[in-house]
Amino acid sequence: MSRPDIILYTDATPNGIKISIALEELGIPYKTDHVDISTNRQKEPWFLEINPNGRIPAMTDTFTDGQKIRLFEAGSILAYLAEQYDTDHKISYPKGTREYYEMNNWLFWQNAGLGPMQGQANHFVRYAPEKIEYGMKRYVNETRRLYGVLDKHLQSSKSGFIVGDHISIADITTVGWVIWSGWAGVDIDEFPTLKKWEEMLSERPGVKKGCDVPKPLNIKEKLKDKSKVDEYAQMASKWIMQGMADDHKKQG
Repeated sequence: MSRPDIILYTDATPNGIKISIALEELGIPYKTDHVDISTNRQKEPWFLEINPNGRIPAMTDTFTDGQKIRLFEAGSILAYLAEQYDTDHKISYPKGTREYYEMNNWLFWQNAGLGPMQGQANHFVRYAPEKIEYGMKRYVNETRRLYGVLDKHLQSSKSGFIVGDHISIADITTVGWVIWSGWAGVDIDEFPTLKKWEEMLSERPGVKKGCDVPKPLNIKEKLKDKSKVDEYAQMASKWIMQGMADDHKKQG
């Protein structure tokens, strides 16, 4: 079989759009399978064969040996795409360079720090069935602290990118979460350099296209209408709570 033979299993979330943005920036063909997490499709047996953890995004491809390879966890998928398909270093830097290791610093910073913390902020601000003040303050403030770390770093960037002189997977892994800042209860105006970075990236054709995979969501527009915010949060809360209950039953 020819390469690439990529199928991206995704939904319109900050993690999901990381991979579609990378693929669009690389300009390589791929197919999309919309895994609607509101229906718990990511917990179905066929999907668990691709990602045993039952989370999106996930991806399959034909590997160099001609056999199918599965990829899960967004950071792992981004690293794979950079290594296998970015020989021109459109979204990465050559191995062994300072920029390569700095890129990985920020890739892991987002995957291990900002993503989990902002995800919890989303939960307590928007989805929790009861408002728990401690949980909201804990995770919103930690997200704000992490935004401050990146804002300060970007102030010293001559190019405006997180690393080096062009976009990289360090930017790609982070931008979706910053686009969703308001959903987590964070005011992006507190971080002017970070806001400028997000606006710069959001104007890129690859980022625009990637953000609309598998369907346009436009969280910023939703946030302008409180009724739409409440409606979407209530809908999401129901299926999140149901998914948690289903997981608990399986473990029981």
